Amino acid sequence: MILDAKIVAALSGVSTATLTTVLLKKGLRNVWMRGTKPLRDGQPRLVGRAFTLRFVPAREDLATPESWSSPKSTRAAIEAMPAGCIAVVDAMGVTDAGIFGDILCARMKHRGVAGLVTDGVVRDVGGVLACGLPVWCQGAAAPPSVGGLMFVNWQEPIGCSGVAVFPDDVVVVDQDGAVVIPQALLDAVVKQAVEQEHMETWIMGEVDKGASLPGLYPPNVENKARYEAWRKTQG
Repeated sequence: MILDAKIVAALSGVSTATLTTVLLKKGLRNVWMRGTKPLRDGQPRLVGRAFTLRFVPAREDLATPESWSSPKSTRAAIEAMPAGCIAVVDAMGVTDAGIFGDILCARMKHRGVAGLVTDGVVRDVGGVLACGLPVWCQGAAAPPSVGGLMFVNWQEPIGCSGVAVFPDDVVVVDQDGAVVIPQALLDAVVKQAVEQEHMETWIMGEVDKGASLPGLYPPNVENKARYEAWRKTQG
């Protein structure tokens, strides 16, 4: 399912910090994927539908280099990824086996995949950085995935860093990490999050002018009225 360009544009202006607050108000506390850090400083905020991949602990008779040619392999999964998606990979938090290297990441980039998010690690870091695919992970490891993991499937519910992620949920990633927005809540979250960003822009402007925080953040009735008046001038 292609994500509407208007939703992408709207969420591209919303921080993951704001999204976690909005989702908290809707009763969702477990939406931020712990430990998924940008591999390169300054990576842009990304918005896309989740394309999920799942690893399980390696079993020696199945987790072999020959498995890379299997019909159910990371290579096959990459060929199924639609342009604009964000690959979200459940690597069980394993940090001593790299799930993807430079060649796989380069292929993802060529296919138009927006980015990679995992609770695991990558390998061939120099090549991964050079290929230009934005990656959020827990770092790097030289050994291949089959050294500790076995790939089993794609596009099924997974747990990534303790967060449930379903295919086609919406993922937003920035310098604070990765947040998942359930598909069923998407429209409501976008509307509320965009408004929250507008309000915080106004509040920051007031702080820059020297205003004190009590009654401003969060705003009391008087400051809400002042904000609404300012909002009308913004179009």
